[in-house]
Amino acid sequence: MQSFQLGDTRITRIEELIGPLFDPVQFFPTFHQGLVDAHKDWLFPNHMDAKTGRIIASMHSWLIQTPHHNILIDGCIGNHKDRNPYRAWHQMTTEWPERLKATGVDPTQIDYVLCTHLHVDHVGWNTQLIDGTWRPTFPNARYVFSKAELDHVEAMLNGHDPNDDFALVNQKTYHDSIKPILPQTDLVIESMDLISDRLSIALTPGHTPGSITLGLTSFDERARFCGDICHHPLQIYEPSMNSAYCELPEQAIQSRINLLEECAEDNLLLMPAHFGPSHAGRVRRKASAYEFKFC
Repeated sequence: MQSFQLGDTRITRIEELIGPLFDPVQFFPTFHQGLVDAHKDWLFPNHMDAKTGRIIASMHSWLIQTPHHNILIDGCIGNHKDRNPYRAWHQMTTEWPERLKATGVDPTQIDYVLCTHLHVDHVGWNTQLIDGTWRPTFPNARYVFSKAELDHVEAMLNGHDPNDDFALVNQKTYHDSIKPILPQTDLVIESMDLISDRLSIALTPGHTPGSITLGLTSFDERARFCGDICHHPLQIYEPSMNSAYCELPEQAIQSRINLLEECAEDNLLLMPAHFGPSHAGRVRRKASAYEFKFC
């Protein structure tokens, strides 16, 4: 179990799955071989698979344990869910629940579940199947995400391209992982403090219209949970490289640059949703660009 200590707060990575999951050319439309050549000293083996050429991606949640709260950030894909035509994610049975319990925190003890955005791989464990019905996995938690994100998702329910597999899967995701938790949901309208002097929420649209990032402060130490503003470490070196799933491309680039500049300026611990080992680190300026130092 990988954990980080930030002042009096413990942050633990709850893994669902990890591996060479994506073809970089399909995932990043501007990807080219020159990036591999320029960064081969750190890409292999933790961030790209030498045999297949696919990029390593991790699906994980972050558990934050403060002296007074238990907070879960992003709920991965989830078990027993219809995710066809994404066959690798269809009807999964992972040990994510056992890994969460291994931290000593029971689902009933989670106070907040924060969704950086509402894509399929960030909300799955919002719910679990009980007696044939999707019910909140965390019955005593408040689920928190942006109103702009929910509005966007609901507006797309009946208007997506029938040939768009990603849109089809996210439609299923709404019904089994989002709609059932709406009675327990608090919607963020503007950047705000969720827990005073401890946990802040910033609206950072781009990857999706309602993406948020989370800032954690404990004594003099600070961290930023960035969701999919950065999918892969290559984007720190190439901030203009969007994924194929960034819905507002220009805003996605600007949000990424803003994030990297803030992390470099303030020495923030950056905790993305999908980086390979060691999964977190610090952004440093390098001339007019950035580099990443893994923990």
